[in-house]
This record gives sequence, structure tokens and C-alpha cells, in this order.
Amino acid sequence: MTDSAPRRVRVRAPELIGKGGWLNTGGKQYSLADLRGRILVLDFWTFCCVNCLHVLDELRALEQKHRDTLVVIGVHSPKFVHEAEHEAVADAVERYGVEHPVLDDPELATWKQYAVRAWPTLVVVDPEGYVVAQHAGEGHVHAIERLVTELEAEHAAKGTLRRGGGPYVAPQPEPTDLRFPGRAVVLPSGNLLVSDTTRHQLVELAADGETVVRRIGQGSRGSTDSTWVRSRFNEPQGLALLPDGSVVVADTVSHRVRRFDPESGRTTTLAGTGFQWMRGDDTSGPAREVNLSSPWDVAWWEGKVWIAMAGVHQLWTYDPAEGTVRVAAGTANEGLVDGPAAEAWFAQPSGLAATPDRLWVADSETSALRWLDRDGVVHTAVGTGLFDFGHRDGPAGQALLQHPLGVTALADGSVAVSDTYNHALRRYDPATDEVTTLATDLREPSGAVLVGDDIVVVESARHRLTRLRLPAEAAGAGAHRTQCAPTEVAPGRLRLDVTFPAPAGQKLDTRYGPSTRLLVSATPPELLLTGAGAGAGADLSRTLELNPAVPEGVLHVSATAASCDDDSSVEYPACHVHRQDWDVPLILTESGADRLPLVQAGLGA
Repeated sequence: MTDSAPRRVRVRAPELIGKGGWLNTGGKQYSLADLRGRILVLDFWTFCCVNCLHVLDELRALEQKHRDTLVVIGVHSPKFVHEAEHEAVADAVERYGVEHPVLDDPELATWKQYAVRAWPTLVVVDPEGYVVAQHAGEGHVHAIERLVTELEAEHAAKGTLRRGGGPYVAPQPEPTDLRFPGRAVVLPSGNLLVSDTTRHQLVELAADGETVVRRIGQGSRGSTDSTWVRSRFNEPQGLALLPDGSVVVADTVSHRVRRFDPESGRTTTLAGTGFQWMRGDDTSGPAREVNLSSPWDVAWWEGKVWIAMAGVHQLWTYDPAEGTVRVAAGTANEGLVDGPAAEAWFAQPSGLAATPDRLWVADSETSALRWLDRDGVVHTAVGTGLFDFGHRDGPAGQALLQHPLGVTALADGSVAVSDTYNHALRRYDPATDEVTTLATDLREPSGAVLVGDDIVVVESARHRLTRLRLPAEAAGAGAHRTQCAPTEVAPGRLRLDVTFPAPAGQKLDTRYGPSTRLLVSATPPELLLTGAGAGAGADLSRTLELNPAVPEGVLHVSATAASCDDDSSVEYPACHVHRQDWDVPLILTESGADRLPLVQAGLGA
């Protein structure tokens, strides 16, 4: 290292191992030695995770700017059983427009070697094969870009930097009319409108659900309001018919809610600025002046457009009379907590359906079916938490789903759930409090719509709409728990240490007291004898007392820090609020560790 080069801790990078092999490389398998001389950013992700999808979008500009020195490698590390299927990973890589190599690691071998504990996590490896930084969560790309620039200069001077084309090989496009569609609605004309997510379009189909009438949008990423030929979308998902016959669109990756008028063919923006909502941003106000975060679905209920804001684990509303948006339910903490709307916790709400007295919610990351009543109270019909899922029918308290993305109200008061990762259509009947299976062998169903006596299912991974007669025979059983390897800890005292430094070029803001805050809870709550709750302090460490009578559980940790730009020449430096959440499965064993380190950025101690 030259005298002028920054001195940083370096740890030899473990090998990249994945039983599923490599995607986006033209069939070539790679090792770290093959990539020596390039700066690597390893993106540990799983395709169910909306935070991981945010990072994919953040990385695009970085990859483009440093394309001759930097190689981003996605290391797919599954949470759900379905995500361990190689075909499902390949589908997700295409669905979300991943334009870099991806290592499919269904057994979490590389995840364990790099001691990763949260989705997403980014690891930077220098051209000589050493880990020089690790960042958990979103919002780190600016810091990583600075580091990449430093590494380019440092290793160019040393002669250890190799420039040129990377290992990414684009797959051949498939000639299908739809590509990973998200939702469908019936237009007043009787035609069907489909969000063709991966091609960034809306597609109007004839009543047969197959014949293409027209495509709305240019088919490239963007957020242009214009005619049906000139408009642009960015991975549109949810659709809802408004009373005036127009359609509201959840334009997910543009972080906007749009309106499409089938009569005029024009698209306009109802809500959102195009920027992703971040902690500290406004949570209400003029609709086009407030940031949103990955709106995934929309529904019309009680005179407002309800928005499943998957990116912040909340429900929002858009009021067309006032032209405003606001948070309507959820604290922005990720989990499953019922109660008054302002106190409830959701986990990537992704599907909505309205009935006169309830707003149904497919809460995907908790594999749950939830509902909001007209008094503003959140209830859970099916589901128990972030790490329990499967395919089990029967009484709702014992039934299991696996990452459902859609819910559809049926004529008899029951609902059909698009049970996405179980490839099934399920039914919950509030009258009997029972769950049954209506149909199986539906490849990643993401939504459904009633057409007469039939239900038309959006088979996202088969790129088509499938018409079924209601009801159908039930099938399937089984249960699973997450594949995320639990951490073995000793019962009794456990030291929790969170590494949460200020990003490069910033300093912690202590003008008004402690700059950090730590929130700790557990599932089941009895796991923690002491140490639960929130607290502010000078650091992010806490001593917990684990209950030896509870053999296993999940520790929920949320760390928040405030920082300001560290530039004395600026009179009013910009200030920022950072947050990272961890859900760590624990097993209590006498031989387990008595310290739990969680790294938000850096390499930890």
C-alpha cells in the first residue's frame, strides 16, 4: 500500500460457493481467482425482500459509472422454501432486471462464510481479494461509490487493478405477450387491463384474456405522463378500478401512484415525487410533494385510494378530493402486530381487496392475511410471524401460507388469496374461520380478478392469465420454517453490539442529545427477561437477559442514528436519519455465544 493510500482493515475474502451455480454469465462458472484485479461488490439478497429490490435499483447507476473496474455479484440467499428453487431464482433475476452475475446459493454456504445476518448486505472486495467493507440495509451506495473511487486510484497506482469488460452475459429475451405480469382488472368495456411488470407496460387484453388490444407505455423504465404510446412506467404492479372508470396504478419502482384513463389513453401522476421515502420524510401532505416507497397494490375503499406501501411496511391513503396522501396504518416497523392502525406492524403489505366493512391485506413477509376494519383496527386472520410459513389448510389459527402477494374479494364474503410461493389459490371464509385450497399448480400467482362466475388468476411466472371455475378442489399440506440459519447463543446474559458508524463525509449529530436509538423485542416476547424496549444513548450496545426456559425464538433489533454532513465550510449542513432492522433467529444452547454482533456498516469488532 502506498503512503498516500487510505489505511483500512482487510480480511481475506472467502470463496464464492453456491450449489445452484451462476446466472447471467452465459453458462460460465466463476471463482474469486477469475475475478482478481476487479473491485467486487457482493450483494447478498433474496427476491422476496423489498429492501433487496431497493438495493438492486440503487446499484444500477454505480454499475454503469464504474463498469470497467467494478463487478457487482448478486449472491442469492433464500429465506422461503420457494426461493431455494433454481428456476425461481432465474425467474427473479429476469423479473427484476438484474444486469450482473448472480450466484445461486440455496444452502446459504457463502452467506455463512461471510457471516451475513441481514437481507440485504453489501460486501466490498478489493482487487487483491480482501474484504474491505460491509454494509447491511439500504442507502449505502453513495458510501460504496466513494470507496470504489478510492480503490480504483489505490490499485491503479499499485498495478493491481484490471480494467475491461465484466463477466455479465445478457440472457435472450422470450417472445411472450406478457412478461411476469402483476395484476389484472376488468375495464368497463369488458376487456382486461394487466400490469406487464417486467416490460414496464400496461397491456389491454380482449375479454378472452389472451388477445392483445393495445400496449400502454414505451416498454422502457421511466415515469413519463403522456399518451398511451408515449407514457412510461417502472415495474408497475397493482391496479384498481376507480368509480369514474379510470384505473389507478401502483408504479412500484418509480415510487409513484399513477392514473390511466382508458377512454383518452392518457397517463397522469396522482401521488409521489419519483424519489423513495426515507426516514424523516413527510408522512402526509400534497400528494405530488410527498415521497412514497415501493407502492405494490392499490384499492378503492371508503372514498379513498388505499396504497399497500410495501417499502415502509405501511398502508397509506390518497384522497382525490383534497389531493393529499397520508399514512393510514402501520408504524414502519416490520412484523406482525395487531391493534389500532397507528400502532400496528406490517411486513411488506403487497395485496389489497375491499369489501363494505373490511380492507383485506396480503402481508407477504409474514405470510399472513390481515384486515382493517372501519373503526381503524388491524386484525390477523391467517399467519403468525416473519419466520413461519407453509401450505396447511384448516382452522385459520393453524393454517399456513407462503409469501402471498394478492387477495381478491369473493361474492359470498370470503376472499381468495394468491398464495404466491405455494403456487396456489387459497380461500379464507370469515364465517367458518377456515382456510381451504382452491387450486394448485399455478406458477407464482400474484393476483386474481372475478369475471362472472370465474376467477382469472395472474400466473406471473407462466406469463399468462388463467381462468378457473369457482370453487375448485382443495389440495396440499405441509409446513416449513425459514432456512436462515439460527444463531446459537447461551441462555442468560447476552451482549448485543451494533456497528453503526456515520457514513463517509458525515458525523453523528449530537447537538440535541444522543444520536443513536436502539429498539429490541423478541418473538415470543417471553424470550427476553430483560433488555426489551427502546432507548437512546451514546452507543448501540445493550445487555440482554435470555430466558433459559425458551429454547428458541427471533430477536428483533432496530437501530437508528442521526448524522450531518461533516463540512465546516457549509453553514447549514444536510442532516440524515439512518435505520437498519435485523430479525435474528436464535437457538439457546449452553455452548452458544454470549455476544451478538450486528454490522450495519464497516467490519465490526
